[in-house]
Amino acid sequence: MDRSLETVLDQVQTRGGYAVRQEAAGALERVLGVLGAHLVGTDRTDLARLLPPECAPLLIGVPPAREPLTPEGFVAAVDDCDQGGPLYARRAVTAVLSTIAEAADDALLRRILTQLPPGHAGLFGRTDPS
Repeated sequence: MDRSLETVLDQVQTRGGYAVRQEAAGALERVLGVLGAHLVGTDRTDLARLLPPECAPLLIGVPPAREPLTPEGFVAAVDDCDQGGPLYARRAVTAVLSTIAEAADDALLRRILTQLPPGHAGLFGRTDPS
């Protein structure tokens, strides 16, 4: 699968229903920053390797979060980055995370989801791992 930045932005733009590429790029930047703060160890770097090289600093260049976020808190953290409102933030989160879920294999996605509190799988367009 083509993992170029253009392809990822096209997928985010389509899934998020964004009119322009710049909106998709902003969503990608905000969501990867919040996600990166909540992942540790090799899962974060393994995911960064699957994404376009331009995405790696967004994912791994953020300090770790002090506490885990609920799915609602995750959406709120993305909203705090741009103040577009909770519906806009949820659209960004689901567009980006479902794109990430497509890029990751099942084992990596399962490891990522186990680092996050229960309920995040739905944001990735998946069910919670058992």
